[in-house]
Amino acid sequence: MARANFNTERCKGCELCTGVCPKGIVVMDAVNFNSKGFHPAMVKDMEKCIGCAFCATVCPDCVIEVER
Repeated sequence: MARANFNTERCKGCELCTGVCPKGIVVMDAVNFNSKGFHPAMVKDMEKCIGCAFCATVCPDCVIEVER
């Protein structure tokens, strides 16, 4: 099973990763904030992750690491 790991402290909430996910499972955490005051990105249903790494490729801050 693929897994996308997010370094939420580095996320600036640009939402680029949410638009490229073919499964639509990368979303912004509407509840939690990181130490910079941003809502970080997260995967809402990790079992649906196919490991395409589009989210990691588009992230300008290298927040996302995908394990296959």
